[in-house]
Amino acid sequence: MKKFISIALSVFCGGAFFSQEEPKLKISGYTEIFYSYDFNEPENHIRQNFLYTYNRHNELNLNLGLLKANYETENMRSNLALMTGTYVADNMSAEKDVFKFINEANIGFRISKTKNLWIDAGIMPSHIGWESAVGKDNLTLTRSLSAENSPYFETGAKISYTSESGKWLLSGLVLNGWQRIARVEGNKTLGFGHQLTYKPNEKTTFNSSSFIGNDKPNSDKRMRYFHNLYAINQWNDKFQTILGFDFSAEQKQKGSSDYNTWFSPNLLGKYQLNEKTSVAGRIEYFSDKNNVIISPQNNKGFQVFGISGNVDYLIHKNILWRTEARNFSSKEEIFLKNTDYQKQNFFVTTSISAWF
Repeated sequence: MKKFISIALSVFCGGAFFSQEEPKLKISGYTEIFYSYDFNEPENHIRQNFLYTYNRHNELNLNLGLLKANYETENMRSNLALMTGTYVADNMSAEKDVFKFINEANIGFRISKTKNLWIDAGIMPSHIGWESAVGKDNLTLTRSLSAENSPYFETGAKISYTSESGKWLLSGLVLNGWQRIARVEGNKTLGFGHQLTYKPNEKTTFNSSSFIGNDKPNSDKRMRYFHNLYAINQWNDKFQTILGFDFSAEQKQKGSSDYNTWFSPNLLGKYQLNEKTSVAGRIEYFSDKNNVIISPQNNKGFQVFGISGNVDYLIHKNILWRTEARNFSSKEEIFLKNTDYQKQNFFVTTSISAWF
């Protein structure tokens, strides 16, 4: 059966036209169940409107269920991944019908016989940020404010080059918008982006990514300029850090020379205590005074400091249990508790994930 699927994908994706090697088909899956308790106790069980993962209070739920097929030859590659869960409900609300459940659907092909030069097109993971939707791949259990309020996915085409040494990656992208499958109705412009990654050695990674474009109807066109910068360092076998910084500006009005800005510095660290147990922490700040990306319920400026700590335990080689305590401190009273707004929001999250 697996051989039949492999041959079918080869014909569908055109693999036979690019390579005579035996194609490789990989089927993988990921499931993550979570429970979160927010001490502000929101009545409707939905937590803050600026969080898009683990965003349910006092209930067991599925954050992400993912099934993926990856097909590769020397000169082509293709991915198809379907998903469900609260991540889908919170991140894909703007998409229509079956598109809500597509995590990836893309095809890539090599365009040079001598260089590692590729073109990929379709629905792809975002080229921005150090965190992804798959929880086990991140240092901390929950996502940073930076990741939650920048794209997790994108739709478009990219051309990418990886140097022979593997130290450099350079990509240029044409996109449908800021975390979009379909463009906003009335939007007649495409977005653009870049990614530059440098790995001087096996332990260190530097990355620069950007987005330039308008994510509103043309009648209210406002150009957005976003830049994400981070450095990952594996100091030794046990200790890893990530230092990241986002900065962005968007026109205040159509045709305006004045801009609203927001920014977010982040520091994350993880320490491996033993083969099964690790601890991790994060310090972050997110400033969006003009509510471009984040608009609290009372419409006050968003200037929030966050701190978190988590403990991870590897139950089995493919089963991970994580628990995290996290606190937000705001300059303004923006966190709703009962009928009043507070400057603090403390919550605890635990999750168990499994994959194959």
